[in-house]
Amino acid sequence: MLHKLANFDPNYQETFGGDDVKGLELYTNSNVRVGRVDDVLVDDEGKFRYLVISTMYDSTSKNILLPIGLSQIDYNQKRVYVDGLSQEQVERLPEYRDDIVVDYEYEEGVRQGYRQFTEGVNYNRNTYSYQQEPNLYDLSVRENQTFKLYEERLIANKNRIKAGEVTVSKHIETELATVTVPLEKERVVIERVNTSTSEAILDTNEVQFQEGEIARIEVYEETPEIRKQAYVREEVRIKKIVEQETLETQETIRREELDIDTQGNLNISDKNINATDPKN
Repeated sequence: MLHKLANFDPNYQETFGGDDVKGLELYTNSNVRVGRVDDVLVDDEGKFRYLVISTMYDSTSKNILLPIGLSQIDYNQKRVYVDGLSQEQVERLPEYRDDIVVDYEYEEGVRQGYRQFTEGVNYNRNTYSYQQEPNLYDLSVRENQTFKLYEERLIANKNRIKAGEVTVSKHIETELATVTVPLEKERVVIERVNTSTSEAILDTNEVQFQEGEIARIEVYEETPEIRKQAYVREEVRIKKIVEQETLETQETIRREELDIDTQGNLNISDKNINATDPKN
C-alpha cells in the first residue's frame, strides 16, 4: 500500500534536514524543464516509490507517476533530474489523480510506460516486489547514491552539582566577670566627754533625774544589687553569590573525509550538497 508523504510522516521536512522534495522543478539531463514535483508516494516502510509529477508539454499538463529510481534529486540546485522523459512517453502513461487508487493494475500501467528491454518478462502480481525492478525503484542503482560522511562535534552542557556546604551556628561560652560597686555604710560613734568640776556641779533642785531615757539613731548601709542584662553584641549576615568562570577543554574528535579513486580520464564534479537524498 502506498501513502502520500505528508500522510505517512507529517514532520518529513525535519526528517530530511529541512529540505522539501515537493515543489522542486523536474529537468531532463539535457536541462529541459518538463514539470515539477507535486507529491511523493511512499510504501509502508516509508521508502520513496514514486514522485508525483505535474508535466507540461506544448501548453498541456498531465500528472503522472515517476518511479524514484529514475530520478536524481539535487536539493542544492532545487531540482530533480530524469534521464529522458519524452512527450510520447508522458502521453502513454496513465494519468494520476488524488482520487485514484494506486493498486497493482495501475502500477503495472505506470511500469509499462518506463520499462525498457523487458519484452517477454512476465511478473506475477502475487509475488511481485519492487526489488525485482531495481532500475525503477532502487536509488542505489543509479549515479545518485547517498554516501554519508560522519564527523564528531563537541557538545558543551552544564550540570549543577553540590560542591559543598557551609554551616553557621552559635554556641554559648561562659566567663567570670568582675564588677566593682562602691557601697556606703553608716556607723554610730559614741564619744564621752569629761567635764570640769566647776562645770559638772549643778543644782540638785534643777536636775531632774529620769530613768529610761533613750536616744535613737538609725544606721543605714548600702548592699550590692547584681543582675545580668542581654544585649546584641554583633550581627552575622549570611548570603551566597554566584561567580562565573569559563572552562576551556580539549578533546580529540573524528571526521570522515571522502577519498575518490578514479581510473581513466573522467570528468567528475564534486558538489557540496547539504541535505541527504531520500534512501530507497
